[in-house]
Amino acid sequence: MKTTFSSFRTTLGACALGMFATATVHAADTISVVTFGGAYEAAAKKAWFEPFTAKTGNQFSTESYDGGLAKLQAMEQSKNPTWDLIDLETNDAITACDEGLIAKFDKKALGNTSDFLPGSISDCAVSAMVWSTVYAYDSSKLKTAPTTINDFFDLNKYPGKRGMRKSPKVAMEWALIADGVAPKDVYKTLSTPAGVDRAFKKLDTIKPSIVWWEAGAQAPQLLADGAVVMTQAYNGRIDDAVHKDKKPFKIVWDAQVYDYEWWAVVNGAKHADAAQKFIIASSTPQAYADLSKYIAYAPPRKDAIPLIDKARLNDLPTAPENFKRPLQINATFWADNADAINKRFQNWLTQ
Repeated sequence: MKTTFSSFRTTLGACALGMFATATVHAADTISVVTFGGAYEAAAKKAWFEPFTAKTGNQFSTESYDGGLAKLQAMEQSKNPTWDLIDLETNDAITACDEGLIAKFDKKALGNTSDFLPGSISDCAVSAMVWSTVYAYDSSKLKTAPTTINDFFDLNKYPGKRGMRKSPKVAMEWALIADGVAPKDVYKTLSTPAGVDRAFKKLDTIKPSIVWWEAGAQAPQLLADGAVVMTQAYNGRIDDAVHKDKKPFKIVWDAQVYDYEWWAVVNGAKHADAAQKFIIASSTPQAYADLSKYIAYAPPRKDAIPLIDKARLNDLPTAPENFKRPLQINATFWADNADAINKRFQNWLTQ
């Protein structure tokens, strides 16, 4: 790979977000931004978009998606991008940078970056937060609380439907861990044909009971509707349902799969300057802390930690109690293997 994103360290701390940079942009510019929508976008609006608009006059036009690079690639081919700013998962950020779909980022514009976590700044993007894929259940409906990823795959102990994102990413990793592979050996195993076969074989054991979701907001809704007994979900979406909607949901942190989320400027964006200034503004310690107020995602800057309420720190994926057996997403593995595994996954879905 031409672009490298350094690995996280298991000492990841919870970080923070806040007051924006002093640079101003033309008030007439409306920044077109695509995000993963739902509770995360709502939190971003309160913590980042609205303060930036108040300071600069720039408005935001938002669109939601579920990741992937197809639309971005089409925009690059047409040389007529309609997006300015994009929210990316790590493997997509790597590929997008390699393919020239997103612009190079001037790291010097961030000033002192010594407190950023390892690998949270790349050639083309800056980390927006640390998030995690977990599974959750409704505590009012289960007499015995599940505690491990094995429980998610145990239909005898916990009969009923399982919600899962319609993607092989995380599903494959969880299947191997539930089948006895240690987290540290997951990607070594998944890098072999036998390992891929093993993951699909484990997924076969719950396939008839899976309810697939695509948008992050669907996961807590499936749980609330009683459509599933437990569901894979983004930790922030479950936390939002608990604190804002007062749902009796509980998160199982065992085998959580954590990753950075990234902001990047679309190559050839009409409002590239305004978009880059927004990234700079939303990358301060206080700005990161502000995001954690509204959704339980951890900041990628150590200096943000003291700015977050101590009680809130316990809700973040990087809290010691939640971080006992985590797995860091191997973004390079997925950047290199996503096409082949996705093709097999789509075929598997129809079998």
